Amino acid sequence: MKPADIVLRFGVEFPASESFQPMYSVNAFTYPEVPVISSEDRHRIQYYIWGLIPFWVKDKESANQIRQRTLNARAETIFKKPSFRHAIRNKRCLILVDGFYEWRHIGRKTYPYHINLKSNEPFALAGIWDVWTDPASGETVKTCSVITTTANSLLEKVHNTRKRMPVILKKDHENKWLEDGLTDDDIKSMLLPYEADQMTAYPVSKTVNKLGVNTTDNTVLKEFEYPELPGL
Repeated sequence: MKPADIVLRFGVEFPASESFQPMYSVNAFTYPEVPVISSEDRHRIQYYIWGLIPFWVKDKESANQIRQRTLNARAETIFKKPSFRHAIRNKRCLILVDGFYEWRHIGRKTYPYHINLKSNEPFALAGIWDVWTDPASGETVKTCSVITTTANSLLEKVHNTRKRMPVILKKDHENKWLEDGLTDDDIKSMLLPYEADQMTAYPVSKTVNKLGVNTTDNTVLKEFEYPELPGL
């Protein structure tokens, strides 16, 4: 995903594009910075840290604990969970990607798959964000979570244990997602599984999820053959 592709696709400014480094493999528990378009500024791309820290968290220790559990937010419970219910109604964002990984379980083994759109263009995951200020240091951080929903017919074959997938927003929902004043029903109407026939998935090497792997190494995107792995 190149800055020019992002700007063309989403029609926004990318002020820090010269320092942009594509990440081809990301371990969520390293809490990386990810490119977003948020409701606070709908015309430019910013970087938020993945792993939501709600504004009401009291201290750094609590912040570090809670973000381990807020990388993803389930669409079915997001309006009820204390960590998410304020953000889903008031602080929504687009998390910009051109693919993601899910793991398929066959017997006792797991196999990573790369998933993207057949069009190969960047797309937006439905996200929420918040701003947290450390009372001790005064440091302020912006963080986000990816919203997940039930898997479509393709992803339920890949993510075949929990059968979940991130919410991929339709193009004509992206701007609406960032609007103020949406009702709960307005928001829920966009939290749907994406059309399976518009997506593709293929197996990749298991090195993709190893801590310390070079996140800028695009060789992890190469299709990998596992002789014992049945097709989807």
